[in-house]
Amino acid sequence: MKPVCSFVTGLNRAFFLLAAAIIFAVVPILLFEVVSRYAFDKPTVWAMEASTLLFGPHFMLAGPYLLHLKGHVAVDIFSEKLHGRLKAASEIFCYLIIAVFGAVFAYVSWPLAMNSYGMGETSFSAWNPPVWWLKFIVPLAFALLCAQALVEAIRALSDGEDRIGVDA
Repeated sequence: MKPVCSFVTGLNRAFFLLAAAIIFAVVPILLFEVVSRYAFDKPTVWAMEASTLLFGPHFMLAGPYLLHLKGHVAVDIFSEKLHGRLKAASEIFCYLIIAVFGAVFAYVSWPLAMNSYGMGETSFSAWNPPVWWLKFIVPLAFALLCAQALVEAIRALSDGEDRIGVDA
């Protein structure tokens, strides 16, 4: 089971790094827009929309690996008082809830992405870029979240072995 867990975490780490790299595309786009708008009085029709479209994958693809890093906001009023097996059981329960949530959203969003691809959906703006490819990020990200939640549940079962910080 350990190789599968390492593979899932490694895959999510790769998508996390891709999500981080997206910012290096967004910043120059916004810088170009600001300079074009204020220095040359020539705003673009595409820069703001492009940066907005790139923030979706940035946000969605980082989530599954953040689950591994325990980087999401957590309300631990109750869990901080738990110890031993009870704490592990509560973690496993939470990871299973996250896995179900991810699986349901992946399942529901897949037909929407396929429909968007089938009709060649665009943004309907002045620039009008295709957005169907962006719709596939949603089921991908939720499937990855589901897989990572299952991995974290397995790791919680292993009594703390292979927990945070082990990346693949």
